Amino acid sequence: MSEIYLVRHGETVFNMKGRYQGQLDSPLTEYGVEQVSEVAHMLRVTVHDVSRMKVIASPLGRTLQTAQIICNTLGYDFSKVKIDHRLTEVSLGSWDGLTISEIEEQFPGALANTNQYNWYFNNPDGETYEMVVTRVSSWLDSIKNFPRVIAISHGLSGRILRGIYAKFEKTKALQLEVSQNTIFKLSNGAIESIQSPFDYDL
Repeated sequence: MSEIYLVRHGETVFNMKGRYQGQLDSPLTEYGVEQVSEVAHMLRVTVHDVSRMKVIASPLGRTLQTAQIICNTLGYDFSKVKIDHRLTEVSLGSWDGLTISEIEEQFPGALANTNQYNWYFNNPDGETYEMVVTRVSSWLDSIKNFPRVIAISHGLSGRILRGIYAKFEKTKALQLEVSQNTIFKLSNGAIESIQSPFDYDL
């Protein structure tokens, strides 16, 4: 199996404003750029032979901006980054770009009997959990011949990806952490969080 270093994009303007982006987009904030720079330097000291890595990213602007920063730090040719739609964020359909309060106002009762982890899938016309599992599982199958991969994805789709990898049931998968300054190393069926506060030689 491949050794996967899974990274979430840095903080975006929509993140900061509490808007759920789904498959819409907004640029990284200044803090988001700092987060990605920290992750990039963690990758640099964790992954020693970048030439043997495959970098794969979601096609959305925030992940490509993240990929560019990582490539610059690692000395990896950005033009060689493979774009894969299966890594994109979960579509919330009509809820893309809205805040929780706007969803409650525009879709009365839609969030009833949900919690902070599963409300996404009460959307009227976006992706279902099962749809995301199918595409993410397909991506995991497609990289089996790559020894080492850096994957740049999103919060919710990244949770589901890790859940599939670890064979977690839905509830547990949706409660996984979604930090924007953490590397999740997936190897031999186990998941390790790499988050170090040490100073880097920049």
